[in-house]
This record gives sequence, C-alpha cells and structure tokens, in this order.
Amino acid sequence: MTLAMGWSEWAGLDGLGLAELVRKGEVTAAELARQAAAGVALTDPALDAVVELFDDAVADPLCDGMSPDGAFAGTPFFLKDLGPTLAGRRQEMGSRMMQGHRAAHDTFLATRMRQAGLNIIGRTTTPEFGVCSSVENTLHLTRNPWDTGYTTCGSSAGTAAMVAAGVVPLSHATDGGGSIRIPAGVNGNIGLKVSRGVFSLAPHASDLTGLVSIQGCHSRTVRDTAAFVDHCRGGAPGEFMPFWTPAQSYGELIATDPRPLRIAVSHAWGDWRAVPHFVAELEKAGRLLQGLGHQVEWVTPPVDFRAAFAAQTTCYISNFAQVIEGHLQRRGETRPDPDLLEPINIKIWEAGRGVSFAERAAMQAVFNTTARAFGDFFESWDIVLTPITALPTPKVGTTEYLTTSTNPSVHDWFENLWRNFAYTPLANLAGLPGISLPLGTQESGLPLGIQAQARQANDGLLLQLAAQVERAIGGRWNDGRRPAVHVAGQGG
Repeated sequence: MTLAMGWSEWAGLDGLGLAELVRKGEVTAAELARQAAAGVALTDPALDAVVELFDDAVADPLCDGMSPDGAFAGTPFFLKDLGPTLAGRRQEMGSRMMQGHRAAHDTFLATRMRQAGLNIIGRTTTPEFGVCSSVENTLHLTRNPWDTGYTTCGSSAGTAAMVAAGVVPLSHATDGGGSIRIPAGVNGNIGLKVSRGVFSLAPHASDLTGLVSIQGCHSRTVRDTAAFVDHCRGGAPGEFMPFWTPAQSYGELIATDPRPLRIAVSHAWGDWRAVPHFVAELEKAGRLLQGLGHQVEWVTPPVDFRAAFAAQTTCYISNFAQVIEGHLQRRGETRPDPDLLEPINIKIWEAGRGVSFAERAAMQAVFNTTARAFGDFFESWDIVLTPITALPTPKVGTTEYLTTSTNPSVHDWFENLWRNFAYTPLANLAGLPGISLPLGTQESGLPLGIQAQARQANDGLLLQLAAQVERAIGGRWNDGRRPAVHVAGQGG
C-alpha cells in the first residue's frame, strides 16, 4: 500500500498539522485514515492496543457524519472502549460480560467529535469497566511502547500506546481517578483532565458518576489538546449542572505566556510519598518553571487526605457496583458469572450494592470539605505540581493492581492502588483540572509525567503554562526521545 507520507513526516505532524495538509489539498482524509490503519498494522502486534478498526470509516471518512470542515478536517482518531458510544458500533468495556454489546445511539460527545472533524476509525483497549491500572486479562494485554516488558497503566491504555507509538496524533481517553493523566504520564503523552462542566456524556451520567468521571484525550502537542477542548466541549439539552465556556478560546490563549505564577511543589500526600528518583525529577521540573519566571516553593495542600481517599473508595465501590448491577439487569441475571467478570469487580459489586444512603451522604460531605480545602489553597497558589505517580510503573504481570487480583479485601485492594496512584484521584473528587506533561524520566527509562493541577475552571491556565513549557523546550517532550515501538522505527 502506498502511504501519503513517510513515517518520520507523519510522526512529526500533530492533528492540526494533518488538517492543514487536507485543507491545502496535499492529502485526503481517506489517505490519512489508511496511513493510521497501516500504523496499527506496524505496531499493534507488539502492543495489543486496538480492539477494532472500523474498516468503513477508514475507507470512507464521511460514512458516519464526520464534518470535513471541522478543525481537525478528517484527522484519524480512536475512541477508548468506554464512555462515548456510536450507534450500532460495539462497545465492550474491556469485559467478557459485554462481548458483542452494541450501542443504541451516538452520545452527544461522539457527535461533537465528528463535528470537530475527527474521523473515529476504531476502539482502543481498556481494563474491565475501566476499574484497574492496566489492561492485562484474557481479552488483551496492552504493552508500553517504550519497553514492552512494562504496562501502559490505565485505564486509557490502548489510547496511550497508540499516541505514543505515533499511530495517531490524538485519541480519546477517560479519567475517573487519573485514567487520562497516569497513562499519559508513563507513555510520554500530554493528558488533560478538564474541570467539571466541560464535556457531556448525554444522554448518560446525569448523577455523581458524571461528576467524577471526565472525558478527554491524549495528544503530542498542547495545541491539539486545546483545540480538542475548544471544539468538543459543551452541554446537551437537559444537563443537570451548568456547562461553561471561557471568554477566549484555548487555541488563542496558549499563544501567550501566563503571568508569573505561584507554584506549590508537593509529593507527600497524607500517607503516600513518591520514591526519591521521582522527587528529584519533580525538583527538576520545578527548576524549569522557576527559570520561566514563576515562584516555586514546597507546599502541600492542607487536605485531610485519609478522609478524602476513604470517600473516594466509597464512591468507586458504590458507583461501579451500580454499573455492574445495571448490566446484570439488562442481561436478566441476578449474580455475576465468575467466568465473565473479574474477581475484584465481583467483590466491588458485592460490597457496593448494599452501600446505604447514609454512607453516600457521609461520602459527599467529605467531597465537599475536600473541595473547599483545595479551593482555599488555590486562593493563595495558582498551581500544585506533583509527580504523576508515587511509585515506578509496574512490569507486565504485576497482579496487585489488577481486577484479576486474588486480594480477599476490596478495601485493601483500593488502599494499595492509592499507594501508587496518589496524586490524581482527588482532582476528580473536587472537580479540579489537572494535566500530565512528559517532562521526567523513570529509572527504567520510561517517561514520567509531571502533573500540574489548578482551581476549578482554570483549565486554560494549565494549557497556557503547558504551552509556555513546550516553547521553552523547543517542542521536545521526552527530551526528544521516541519509544522503541514506533511507526518511524526502532527508537524513533
């Protein structure tokens, strides 16, 4: 098959760059889709990141209603196999229980993606219902393109691998506790979790689940992420909470540097601490920001972290239990089949379906006090900077973080999860924006994301800061390195 361009040129262009070539008539959206499909063929045997390619959307980018006049003009794009749905297409949520399940309708956000000119050409892998830290089960084993002996983390596992491997410039991701930011951080991508009130999942999720779980993307450039938010945001009719839009588009905002910011650097969050190497990488990022004119100090938000993580655990258990219960009812079943649902998810269902209103009320009270504590903190500080995780990325086969784990206690399993993924979940609880930037390196050679978080609705400030950093480093995220598994060849 003749490709539209060489792989090095392809990997050097972001989504808006590809769109510009389409507008100039130098390539067509169909040629872009065929090249992305060829990229899957090159890399996916080693990565196992793609659940399905939509052959019809590859052959005819207009077949599903993609707008060729949208900002991305036919740029190929994947949906994570969780969250937004496409009418008639399968969505199986990483679960044997859901095999063959087809969506009844397009969600509002899927329509917005198509209006933005994104050609949705397939589905990427996720762990069962997006619950655990990586994709390692009987359906898929998704590997990190930097070193295939390591996991991609999750739950936006396949998206992280496809963007890092250069197959597509951006791809859909979701974040219920770090699932955009963590895999972005350990695969060398940019991953923004937006504030509440930006992306809609209508007609689904008008409840606390919709407040905690956030949609978004992975990308390789700040401007692609800014454009994705600008063109896909907004509420559908009947939203139960306000949706907001800034006065200035993010695409315009990121062209200018932010004012000098007060940046707090922190890694000691309650009972959790980062390993020394991660602290050193965090300090290095702090010095970079200081060199850009920002005030940087070691300060930890005055949050009751133990109470917050306990509330987060109650939220996850009760929310996921209801998701599983809903699928059981749809199937006409009263109990999960252990051959179709993984052990920890069965324990979540058992523990969560009996959570009382009083327990949920207590949980929401902690959500309130935690959000207020962060709100007070951001009256004095613009940004809090942390590593993306506290511990090194697990190798493939590390079962303690997986829903295939044999841990007899679901609460202990979650406690262990927080020990590693300490710095991302509370942004979901409090509705804060957070972004992972590929600025650090782990001792294993894998990327280490450095996370910046800000007050609610300061998403634009995070993007503005990220763009300032991108300019300062000449666009050379990950120190200009590429993964071992990459469309442009071994090591780049």
